[in-house]
Amino acid sequence: MNKNKFSIKNIPGWAITLGIFGILYLTGLHTEAIGQVQRILLATGIKNADVPAIDEVAKTSTETTVDASAGAPMAGAGFKMVGLDGKTVAFESLKGKVIFLNIWATWCPPCIAEMPNIHSLYKKMDPNKVAFVMLSVDEGGMDKVKKFIDKKGYTFPVYMPASQFPQEFYSTAIPTTFIISPEGKIVAKQEGMAEYDTKEVREFLQGLSK
Repeated sequence: MNKNKFSIKNIPGWAITLGIFGILYLTGLHTEAIGQVQRILLATGIKNADVPAIDEVAKTSTETTVDASAGAPMAGAGFKMVGLDGKTVAFESLKGKVIFLNIWATWCPPCIAEMPNIHSLYKKMDPNKVAFVMLSVDEGGMDKVKKFIDKKGYTFPVYMPASQFPQEFYSTAIPTTFIISPEGKIVAKQEGMAEYDTKEVREFLQGLSK
């Protein structure tokens, strides 16, 4: 008499994979798991952020100065944000500094993947010259964002929109990062995750802030 004994070897590979992802999804860990895989991809250096040569930006500085003197508004003019401390901040108050603006969400694996390298970059920059704005677009509210940041131990400034989102910051991708000159002009834009703590990005930010 033949008896069919259960063995894990008899379970199809696709069923095991589906089961693992199902467990991760139900426990809410799928975002973290995918983010970890994408973080490994970033570590290979094949997704380094693209920034223009500082000389190219310098060529337009004269035009920017003329526009500024004529009263042209900076990127994000009129936009207000609220920090994790509950205080409202006007985006325009950052004018005069280089602004590193990253739009992200806690449910976004690529956002989670790039955050450690952004935090590493943040710690190497002079806060008096470079302002970091980690702008969360989570719909779950401030508490969810604060718990996430506290859990990760990040110390860069995190905000949520407190007014209508500026049209110039709209993007079809998340995360999206903008680098804004001290004069208020968008000089670089990166859609999708990237590695930012690179020699090229550090020198670009430092060059803009001189």
